[in-house]
Amino acid sequence: MNNDEFEARMRALEYYHNLKLLPGTWTVLRVDGRGFSRFTEERFDKPFDARFSDSMVTTARVLLEDFQGLYAYTESDEISVLFPPSWTLFDRELEKLVSLSAATASATFSLACDERATFDSRVWLGVTERDVVDYFRWRQADAGRCALNGWAYWTLRQEGATRAEATGTLHGQSVAFKNELLFARGVNFNEVPAWQRRGVGLYWETYEKNGFNPVTRQPVTATRRRVRVDRDLPMKDEYTTFIRNLLRRTEREEVRT
Repeated sequence: MNNDEFEARMRALEYYHNLKLLPGTWTVLRVDGRGFSRFTEERFDKPFDARFSDSMVTTARVLLEDFQGLYAYTESDEISVLFPPSWTLFDRELEKLVSLSAATASATFSLACDERATFDSRVWLGVTERDVVDYFRWRQADAGRCALNGWAYWTLRQEGATRAEATGTLHGQSVAFKNELLFARGVNFNEVPAWQRRGVGLYWETYEKNGFNPVTRQPVTATRRRVRVDRDLPMKDEYTTFIRNLLRRTEREEVRT
């Protein structure tokens, strides 16, 4: 067997190498921390720790910038990064996108918090604008549920309840029950910081930067882009409007280019 035939036979066994994302679809890369329940319990304050959130935001920013995304959203130990239908990074090869996004998240978070951590990655595809809106409404609803459960659970644990006791107390209970449990202990869940209840969004914004033209020796103004970190996201219908505006702005910019 010559070298070309041998190479071809080996390449043919790379079953997912040529699998690509469907063209013309909105894409979300979602990375999730592996084993983060124990990881965070041993290293961070509960139910929420600003240091952990900052590390997740740093990781989300790097993913947004390096993978040329439109919007990044992080809650708990997960990050979702949105890409428009025209996105062609790595020729939309699935294997490369999930492996590199997981690797980038793992390396960035580990450096940010000075602890070794790993993430996995998956892909979500949406055909319509409504699909994308529904996806981020879904993830924000999950953030609210996780926040309420976390506050209730760790409030009981800090009172001395065991894991089994705290879990048993909350099992099958309603949202109202958990809110009342917290309120009776001096915590109004509606006044908990918005980033804990709604997650954190990162997106591009333009701004004017003053400069100086050395040739004409005149002051000039240039338009630049930067990532905005939004820790006070809207919710429900207002969040729907927020996401739709991001999508439509992207579509307008693509038409102009």
